[in-house]
Formats: sequence, C-alpha cells, structure tokens
Amino acid sequence: MTYNSTPFMTKKRLAIRSAGLVTKKDDDRPDVFASKLAHWLKERGVSVTLNDISANLDIIIVLGGDGTLLHIAETAARYSIPVLGINMGNLGFLTELTESETFQALETIFTSEVTIENRLMLRARLLSDDQQTAYRYALNDVVIAKNVLDRLLNLSTVADGQYITTYRADGLIFSSPTGSTAYNLSAGGPLVYPGLATITVTPICPFMLSSRPIILPADKRIKTRYEAGNRSERAQVIIDGQPFWEMKNGDELEIKTAKHFLQLVVSSTRDYFTILRNKLNWGYQEKSVGDPK
Repeated sequence: MTYNSTPFMTKKRLAIRSAGLVTKKDDDRPDVFASKLAHWLKERGVSVTLNDISANLDIIIVLGGDGTLLHIAETAARYSIPVLGINMGNLGFLTELTESETFQALETIFTSEVTIENRLMLRARLLSDDQQTAYRYALNDVVIAKNVLDRLLNLSTVADGQYITTYRADGLIFSSPTGSTAYNLSAGGPLVYPGLATITVTPICPFMLSSRPIILPADKRIKTRYEAGNRSERAQVIIDGQPFWEMKNGDELEIKTAKHFLQLVVSSTRDYFTILRNKLNWGYQEKSVGDPK
C-alpha cells in the first residue's frame, strides 16, 4: 500500500469476530466502560482482548482520547486493523464518537458498510556517524526540539537533496495532514485537509519572522542536519509526543511517508468540518447525538 495509490476514503463491510479494546491509562472511567462494552460484544459472538493488540484482530476500539489512539497507531497501521475512537471526555479530532454514541455506532458497523479514512503516516530515522536507527512511525508529527535553556537550533533542511533553508528556531515540526491540528497549529502552521498527501514543515518560534511553514508533496524525502554551536549541545526528537532520540552536532533526521496508512473508522453523522467547527469554536458549537439540549 502506498500513499498515492490508495483512496483517502473507502466504504466497506467489516466482518467482526474479534475486537481489541484499548483504554486510557491511569483513568478508571474507560476501564469501567470497557467492561460493559466487552460484555455487549461477547453477547454478539465477538471475542474481546483488553490492551493487547495482535494481527488477528478485526477492529480496535480506543476508549480514551486522541493521545490513547496515537499510542497504538503504529501497530494498528502495520497490521492493517481498522480503528474506532471513542472519546471519554470532550470531542476529539481522532476519537470523534462520544460514549453515548458507542453502541448505536457498533450496531451500524455490524449491519452495514462503514466509512474508513486512510490517514497518511510519517516515518523517521536518525542518521549519524555511529548509528542508523530503525524507523519510527508517527500519525501526527515528528518534532526536533531544543532543551529549555539551550540556544536556538540551526537546522539545515533539504527535500530530495534540494536545499530549502537553515532554520534558526526553537525546533521544527514535521506534520502529517492529520497532525496539522496538533502542535503544528499551535506553532502557527496551516490546517491541512486529512485527505491530502503532504508533509508540512513548521519552525517553532523562529529567529527570523520570514521563516514560514512550507507544505511539501508526500513523496519528498526530507533531511534535517543539526548544526550545533558546540559539541555539548543536544536536540531532542519527539514522535507523537514521545521522546525517542537525542541529536548531536552533525546528526541528520530523515522524514518520509510510511508505506501503511492508519485505517480510521469515522462517523456517518459528523464530518471533518463539523469537528473543526466544534474544536476550534468557529461561530458556535454543535451538539452531539445524546447530548442534553
């Protein structure tokens, strides 16, 4: 599967015999709801696992928030397992269904075609004189960030070998279209429709106001070289909110699109723009099914 040969949105019937429930950590409410949901699924002949993802699952149901979904995105994409997100708090960008909508949504999934969005993912690896790491995968973003008290980073960036610029900034965000509503948006980057095949590069607090975000085609291979002021300085590489590597002078971070998509099961009653209006408070907030009047 490659980003340019797979449609963003597909409709298909899911034959669900086994489901994996994934709950938000350190929160009792999703665990309580997971027990209720597991009982409901078993009554319908579906085997259930809790917080244990394997290749034989037909669907993964995330109970928590967008952060919980991000933690399992890489595994779900690698196994090509559709993911349904149930938000246990406020409406999420990825976990868009509410707790009260869960059983009705599952009934629909069992009895008819569902809409699945194939969300583009990024892969990154660190290249240095003494190592070449394995790829790590991101649904939202890959970030190079400076330590709190360190000076600005100098990050020489190229796309397919063509020099873009050397960013002097607190860091750089490489975001997928899905991740455009995350850190990228907070740093002044653009909103990107999730069906587009792009990588957005957004500087964090750049020294020059003329350093602006740039949207690149998804087939570009991007490399950023860290040019430190002295040998003791380091930068951090953070993938979907989790720190992974430390960059030293001369190290390069490579960013490409992943071969597999995250298959996200989406609501038939709430589209992307509805979520944007609600989350970003564009004019007014629309109520979800089951919310009090």
